[in-house]
Amino acid sequence: MRIIFMGTPEFACVSLKTLIEHKNIDVAAVVTVPDKAQGRGLKTQASPVKSMALENELPVLQPESLNDPDFIAELKEFKADAFVVVAFKILPQEVFTIPAKGTINLHASLLPRYRGAAPINWAIINGDHITGVTTMLIDKKVDTGQILLQRKTPIQSQMTAGELHDHLARIGADLLPQTLEALQVGTLKATPQNDALATKAPKIEKEMCHIDFNKPVQEVFNWVRGLSPHPGAFFYHGEHQIKVFKATVGDDNGNDYEAGKVIHKNHESFTVGCKPGLLKITEVQMQGKKRLPVYDFFHGYTIEVNETLT
Repeated sequence: MRIIFMGTPEFACVSLKTLIEHKNIDVAAVVTVPDKAQGRGLKTQASPVKSMALENELPVLQPESLNDPDFIAELKEFKADAFVVVAFKILPQEVFTIPAKGTINLHASLLPRYRGAAPINWAIINGDHITGVTTMLIDKKVDTGQILLQRKTPIQSQMTAGELHDHLARIGADLLPQTLEALQVGTLKATPQNDALATKAPKIEKEMCHIDFNKPVQEVFNWVRGLSPHPGAFFYHGEHQIKVFKATVGDDNGNDYEAGKVIHKNHESFTVGCKPGLLKITEVQMQGKKRLPVYDFFHGYTIEVNETLT
């Protein structure tokens, strides 16, 4: 099957690599975002998908607009059987209807659950025990297309969003060739989604990441791991914003504590009161500094017992 691949971040690279290496799939070209100025030095950088495409000597298209007539004409010239989309922009109908076998999207949830930009984060934040990946045919509305294949996987109790991201990237990369081959031979039946079961996974904005220690400790813990490593849950110690990357639920979860009060500390962690329960924090990052285990963090900064984190 001849395809055009569309994607941007590292999550998409896992799928692109698998498709490039598959003997029955011909990746004719790659579509990704234009190079952008990033970092403190505002150095122009290519997307991870572009870098992988160039390493494999694949043609790369980087349209400023997906509605550009020249871009659309160029897509048609490749005569692809299907387009494959992994972590990319919303496609206009004039683009996703080009290939005869449709445009396949890989989504990091068991649709119709968690339609939207942040399905991995919200699955952990909400304390789910099961998630998975879905291949679907792209339709006019975001994440509403007919389902092709799905794969379930458990969410481990301590798993962070970053760890789940990497796990789902691998599962999704394995599911795409299966989807394409089944489409090629005509053995795959698309199934409409049940909109009544749909839930949303909206983009997580920075202001949403502030930790609320007034909540039960399990909710706070899920919030921390659901935002780790990006964008990162945080609290304030005085005027200093501090992100939390690793934490665990403390031993005493039945009692209410003063929200945000530091109850205990040692050289490897500090424990903060919730309502109810205790959150044991083990890895942090002060704004503008490196991410550090608490052991190293305490060599240059101090948080004392009975202080209140806000």
